[in-house]
Amino acid sequence: MSMPTVTPVSPAELEARLRLHRLPELGAARFKKLLEAFGSASKALSAPASAWRALGLPLACSEVRRSTDIRDGASHALAWLERPAQHLLMWDQPDYPALLAQISDAPPLLFVAGNPGILEKPQLAMVGSRRASRPGMDTAAAFSRSLAGAGFVITSGLALGIDAAAHQAALDVGGQTVGVLGTGLEKFYPQRNRCLADAMIASGSAVLSEFPLDAGPSAGNFPRRNRIISGLSLGVLVVEASVASGSLITARLAAEQGREVFAMPGSIHHPGARGCHQLIRDGAVLVETIEHILEALRGWQRLPLSTETCTAVSAHPLLKLLHAAPHTSEALADASGWALPKVLVALTELEMDGRAVCESGRWFARVS
Repeated sequence: MSMPTVTPVSPAELEARLRLHRLPELGAARFKKLLEAFGSASKALSAPASAWRALGLPLACSEVRRSTDIRDGASHALAWLERPAQHLLMWDQPDYPALLAQISDAPPLLFVAGNPGILEKPQLAMVGSRRASRPGMDTAAAFSRSLAGAGFVITSGLALGIDAAAHQAALDVGGQTVGVLGTGLEKFYPQRNRCLADAMIASGSAVLSEFPLDAGPSAGNFPRRNRIISGLSLGVLVVEASVASGSLITARLAAEQGREVFAMPGSIHHPGARGCHQLIRDGAVLVETIEHILEALRGWQRLPLSTETCTAVSAHPLLKLLHAAPHTSEALADASGWALPKVLVALTELEMDGRAVCESGRWFARVS
């Protein structure tokens, strides 16, 4: 989704966007079309129905835009945003995750509970079966601990099985983790992971959703949220999955978005390994150790394998920029001329070396 010129969002425009967001059959593309056609959500809401029809928008959208339910839902969201640690990120504002903004159907709005600043840090998605085997769960936990310890934010879908194991393991080592829901934040699903989500929010991690706060579980929403999991991340690691698993949807979306896809092999007799084997046959990186992931990311971005070479203060271009002034990752990409994923990989290595730190969405050079 291309980014228009950044302008501050007024309280009236915020309320209008929240109303648009609740309209039936209005996805990311139609939301963007309305803003481009009318210049703002406020003007779109006040435009005649004929103007909406001229844009090819469904009748269901224009008919209910002034309804009490739509207004009340927006008012409720505004009240929700007044509480501590509850945020709304908008796709045309500077605090929106820069890597996610690059995908073609980036969600216009993201509701975030917890710390939105970690969405600017390098993320690695971990996904897999809801009915994972005990060895699969143990493997997911072990890799999550190692990757979190290496400086990655662990991103997943807060589902049962592999997702929950990955989130919990990251918390166990003091790492950070992001959960992307297929429901609204006030209709949490599955409830069995509610305590895990609360622990993530309380510890400085984050739980987010593109859906209205009161959106309940719907079968079509979970595959849709998978593009956010992959879109936020440098790569996706599939730990254990059948050939019919939704994790393969996430992997396919990651490949389409230009992200790296990793898969763990398993026994040929285990149905939960067949999805991973299919991914490997299709070109995913076969992963047995965390080094396979780190090497693939470095090679993908053509970064030197030597951390010493990559992070020397006197030579590293990102550190030179950070010593001059704090930057967001997107600003570093603009200033350096590097692709954003390359910047995020380099920042991970700098953070691992204690040379840089991310605070409130901006990167700072550490002064020794």
